[in-house]
Amino acid sequence: MTTLDREKLYAARLYATRVRPYLATALFALKVVESRRVPTMAVDRHWRCYVSPGFVDRTPVEELAGVWVHEVSHLLRDHHGRGDRFALEHGLTGPGERLRMNIAADCEINDDVYGDGLPRPEGAVQPLDLRLAAGELMEDYLRQFRLGAVTAHLAWLDCGSGADGGERDWDLGPDGAHGLSAQERDAVRFRVAQGVIGHPGSVPRGWRRWAEQAFHPPQPWRDLLGAAVRSAATGAGVGEDYTYGRPARRAAGLPGVVLPSLRRRPPRVCVVIDTSRSVSDAELGSALLEVAAISRSVGGRRDLVSVVSCDAASNVAEPLCRAEGITLLGGGGTDLREGFAAALRANPRPDVVVVLTDGQTPWPDRRPACRTVVGLFQRHGNVREWDPDYVPDTPPDWARVVTIG
Repeated sequence: MTTLDREKLYAARLYATRVRPYLATALFALKVVESRRVPTMAVDRHWRCYVSPGFVDRTPVEELAGVWVHEVSHLLRDHHGRGDRFALEHGLTGPGERLRMNIAADCEINDDVYGDGLPRPEGAVQPLDLRLAAGELMEDYLRQFRLGAVTAHLAWLDCGSGADGGERDWDLGPDGAHGLSAQERDAVRFRVAQGVIGHPGSVPRGWRRWAEQAFHPPQPWRDLLGAAVRSAATGAGVGEDYTYGRPARRAAGLPGVVLPSLRRRPPRVCVVIDTSRSVSDAELGSALLEVAAISRSVGGRRDLVSVVSCDAASNVAEPLCRAEGITLLGGGGTDLREGFAAALRANPRPDVVVVLTDGQTPWPDRRPACRTVVGLFQRHGNVREWDPDYVPDTPPDWARVVTIG
């Protein structure tokens, strides 16, 4: 029976680090486990690499190096976590669907793993083999193909639970030896992302895209904005008022005195939209979509939501009937202090003011007598390029800020 040739396997890893130096941290973080139950090499989500001795024996060192890079790519790109999320969202179960995820994950990484010193191993699937376009993500490929005649020759494929999230009976599991903790796995990914960004001229586009997301993960800003509005609208004191319609319970202790009771009414929200010249039409369209979402976050009562458009001057606060019917006036400079003043002059006064702006504006000197949420359109670089001393004002500390986009 063939024993694992570790010297050859580790020589292949050294070769892989020489041709892909930005992956060195991840390659040396993998813990090798000898296994005769895997067809080639496979990984689990705990960064163990299961290796077939027979596969190592019959594979040249250069091709083994490519397989090292291939397997560690599954883990760096979180294919196991993404596979689990995709399966949950789309109700996918069974080994057939996990095989399909493995194939889609291979398509994502194989189009930029090989070449430049790493020969493509025999049987390595690429998007063109399935008549698919290169450069897409696993989730994109999963929507474009099904198992059938085109994929019949890939039934043997098994890169392990680290490639598709499906547990194998040969996995050592979370309590097995030599696994990395969640903190150690995150540290490895961060170090590799640093290496990728440090080699901008020699790294494939897919790895650059991954590294940018690893450093700056996409923020679910719509969820955050909705949560911020709901939190402001349901906070202590919001929508509370006194009424004599029902006497207070404490009135029994004061004979002859009628005390009002405290009741809670639905909160009123005023949305101030920045319509200055620096805000694009696309951002204004996004603002109107957020107005509709804000009305849903306060229970769908559109009569409780009003809108103020503001550049250097504010316009009348109008009640929300349909987001598509709101007229946004402006196009000049920006002074949202006017927008705040118009919102607070409304009768009845709003409990929450939501401001959608690019932030290029002066802000009120004093905190308004209501909760404030700021949805901030992203801006990259200096907006006033002709004025090197210009520093835009940041939203004040008393506002809850969510970056939009």
